[in-house]
Amino acid sequence: MKIPVLTYHSINVIRNTYAENDHLALASDLETINDLGFRVIPLSQVVDWHQGSLADQDVSRTVAITLDDGSWFDYYDLDHPTCGVQRSMINILRDFQLRSSRPVHATSFVISSPAARFSLDKSCMIGKDWWGDQWWPEAASSGLMDIECHSWDHVHPELDHVLQQDQIKGDFGQIKSLGDAGAQFARAGEYIGHVLAGKRPVLFAYPYGLASDYVINEYLPEYQSTHQFRAAFTTEPKALTKADNVWSLPRFVFGQDWKSPQGLAAILNRH
Repeated sequence: MKIPVLTYHSINVIRNTYAENDHLALASDLETINDLGFRVIPLSQVVDWHQGSLADQDVSRTVAITLDDGSWFDYYDLDHPTCGVQRSMINILRDFQLRSSRPVHATSFVISSPAARFSLDKSCMIGKDWWGDQWWPEAASSGLMDIECHSWDHVHPELDHVLQQDQIKGDFGQIKSLGDAGAQFARAGEYIGHVLAGKRPVLFAYPYGLASDYVINEYLPEYQSTHQFRAAFTTEPKALTKADNVWSLPRFVFGQDWKSPQGLAAILNRH
């Protein structure tokens, strides 16, 4: 039994074509998933199955959908400066559900730090404050989207300061100490839990898909009572199986692992 986990980045809007717009890709891919006889289930159910609390028949011919970074494009329809109004990821899910009467769901992995998001809004978008967290509670209660954790600050190279002891940016695999891990995992989860009125995240997606041996083999398994995560995801491009390490679960990424509807069909047809 294998379950493909598919990843999109709603900030990726270059042109209004499938290959260069993650919104258009998601809308198209939902149809492909449906046409091939698959159904979309919450990522939390994939983890339940991996950990033995869901039977194989409950997840037969399923996929899960994840979104990374957690900008406003996940939740709000926004007027892109060059590509026009973009349907939000959650509204794309809602449109599909209304049209098909099929359940659908996505997990948004959000960057926790308000200061990091404020800075990245200026350096990576257009400075319209489109990276706030006010939408998280509504999304989490929608039945269409879960809010989970994508670290404190993504150790993003556009930030002046990151929570990594040597200021190594752009490589989450450099989180190798208890202090750094505590900030990127436990502190991040605590903040998201505060915004969600006590509902702490339990799933984590590594920025850039990278994690150190320390994080995978020591911090996450040994400090679970502190960080409270159940599972963590890389971007290793393969379908998830029960043999995978719960702290190093794989995902496919749109734009890297498939760039066309035919590419997605090829991934699904292998599983």
